[in-house]
This record gives sequence, C-alpha cells and structure tokens, in this order.
Amino acid sequence: MKKNIISLISLLLILSSCAGMLDQNSHTAIPPDAVVESDLQSVRMGMYNRVEEAPGTVSYVIFDFVGGDVTQKTYSPIDVINSFLKTGSTMGGQWRGYYSALYQVNNTIYVAQRFPHSEQAKLALGEAYYFRALIYLNLVTRFGGVPIFRQNSQDIVSRSSEEKTWEFIDENIELALSLLDKSQSYYYVSHDAVLALKARVCLYEKRYKEAAEIAEDLITCGRYSLDTFENIFETFPEPKLNTETIFAFRCNPENSGIKIGNEFYSYDYVNKGKGTYSLSEEANKMYESSDLRKKNSVIFEGGYYRLNKYPSGQSGPDPVIISRIAEMYLISAEAQGYPEGMARLNELREKRGLGAAKAANDATFLEAVLHERRLELLGENHMYYDYVRTGKAIEKLGIKEFQLKFPIPDDEISLSKGQLVNNPGY
Repeated sequence: MKKNIISLISLLLILSSCAGMLDQNSHTAIPPDAVVESDLQSVRMGMYNRVEEAPGTVSYVIFDFVGGDVTQKTYSPIDVINSFLKTGSTMGGQWRGYYSALYQVNNTIYVAQRFPHSEQAKLALGEAYYFRALIYLNLVTRFGGVPIFRQNSQDIVSRSSEEKTWEFIDENIELALSLLDKSQSYYYVSHDAVLALKARVCLYEKRYKEAAEIAEDLITCGRYSLDTFENIFETFPEPKLNTETIFAFRCNPENSGIKIGNEFYSYDYVNKGKGTYSLSEEANKMYESSDLRKKNSVIFEGGYYRLNKYPSGQSGPDPVIISRIAEMYLISAEAQGYPEGMARLNELREKRGLGAAKAANDATFLEAVLHERRLELLGENHMYYDYVRTGKAIEKLGIKEFQLKFPIPDDEISLSKGQLVNNPGY
C-alpha cells in the first residue's frame, strides 16, 4: 500500500473522533459507510472541530509573524521570517494540519452525499465545500500549487499548478453558495460567510469588479455594521456579540487548543502567557493617538508591545474571526481603486476615530489601503500575503524572491517518493 503524502495522522482520522465545537458531545469514530442519517449532526461538529484545530495556533497568525509586525524578543522581523521559513516543524505542522482537516471534510462530503433528500446533509455538504475552499486558500497562499484531493485517497499525488488550485477554490465556493442560506449564529458557516470568502478570493485573483460588487452587497445588506473593537475583541471571560463578524471559529474552551494570546502575553499578564512573540515598535507607532483600535490591538506588557486581540491568554481560547465586515470595506475600497474607493476607506477610518486618508493616484491609494489593512487587521493573518499579492513583499519585508512562497516540508517530499518538488530556492 502506498504512503499518502498528507501524512499518517490524516489517514488515521475517521469522522468524528473529536468533540464538536459548540458544546456537542464527542462522537465515537465510525467508518463513513456506517454513518446513519441521525449521525449527521455529530459528523458536522466533528468537521468544524477538525478544521478549527488541526492546523494549530500558529496557522492563524503566521502571516502576521512573517509580515513584519511581529517579532521575537531579541529578533528583528526579518529574523522571524527567516526562522519560520526554515523551521520544518512550523511548515510541516501547517501542511499536515490542513490536509488532516481536509481528510475530515472529504469524509463529510462523502457521507452527506449518501443522503440526498436530507436537509441536514445539504447543510453539511455546503459547509464542507466552504471549508474545502478555505483550506485550499490557506494552502495556496502559503505554498503555491498543491496536491488536490477531491476524495480521500492513499495514492501518491503530485502538486497541481497554482492556477488549478485557484480554480478548485472557485469551484468549491460556487458549490457552497448553491447549498447554504442563513445560519443560526456567526459561529456556523452561512451563505454570507461564503460570499465574504469569495470577495477575498476575487480580490486575490484580481477579479476586482466582482470583488467590489460582493463586498458592497454584504456592506449594504443590513445584516452587518461596523462595531467597536471592544465588542469584537474584548472576549474575556466571555465573547460579546458584535455586528461585524460574518464567520468565526468559536474555539470552545472545553475542547480547543487554539490559544493565540498565549503566544504573546507574558506570565505577568493577568491571564498569563508564554510571551514568545511581541509586536515591533513600528507596529505600535503606526496607531495615531485618536485611533480607537489601538487599545484592543496593542498593549505594553512585560516590557514589550503585545498583540491585544486575544485577551484570554493562557487561560483559554478566544474566538478566531475568519471574515468580518470591516474587511469587506477594505476589499471594496481596494477593488474599486482610486478615486472611487476613497469613500469606503474613509468611512472605515471615520468609524475608527481617524481623519480622511489622502491619495493622489493609484499607487498612493494602494499604499493607503495597505496601511489601513495593517491597522485594522493586525493579528488576523493577512499582512504577509497582502504584500505578496500586491508585489510589495520584497520591498517591505526585505525578503528574497524565493521567499514569496513557503517551503514544502522535507518529510512530505520524502514520503512522496519524488512526486512532490519543493518551491525554487529551498
């Protein structure tokens, strides 16, 4: 039997070996063909849990770590970039984590397709297609073209092209849109969550007109509005409800190991933390005194500037936002371009306590948008790829061209027996 390049841990996963994310009881692992319709809720919750947990804590902030605003205590940002891109455990953990999550998602698709007349199966199928798009978006923005698995297999599969990987993401988004409607809360995938992901993907693919239209539809639909950072990010001891979030992972304290705050706060912090990482002094200085985001973005603690969006620290997990309406404002602005996009950009800035941004042409407008994305989305996993996709990573981060993609983990290359080839330069 051939070894699967997605690693042994993925092959050992069966449907619902983990507890669900929303206070669900754990479900005994059973083969997909043995699942009955009454098991579908547990299958769904097992999928949510696995997609949330398997890639690990660092996967949710890796683009901040290598995007220039996060550093280690005695390191510069470029040292962090070099450290992460050279560390096999960091890259390997994310590669295996995403493919481990994909294994569960593909199992859910297989199971849901067995019950074509079930509304629960339709819901699970739509959520699974969304998660498959999200997983592959996380993979392609890190590694470029990657192996595509439409169904689980132990066959050795070579890398698809980057173009084919983006096409697969688009395909899964459309499938999810055809199946999903509203959800009972923003901790479940909804039609709007898929639209928000599509707007991001369209922006990345430079389908600007479509990106702007989708973002505008979400901004004007009446279901979301810009909220205060206190409502969004003051999540200890319990998360507050807010009007911005479109989709987030709940990270239930009973079964989640995703503790982003633990990476930043020191042991002196009220909720403790190991304090491995801090923010650069530049990241602190980029916030004006009137910026209402600052206190929930940056805190001076333990002798260093710390990310302050995940206040539970070591005591437990905080929700991890995947899409919120502020990002749609920024997508709409960037996709509309200069001068049309100035209105949405400045509407966001006004809500955050700032005056109007100024730009004279397309180039200065893009700089203004990227700066606003730094301010708004710090600690939400965007900046490194923002620089990559806009052609500014080498200039802004001081990296080399080959570092525009992450390395394929060495052990995965070895397991593939030559089918996987690393990105050039590694």
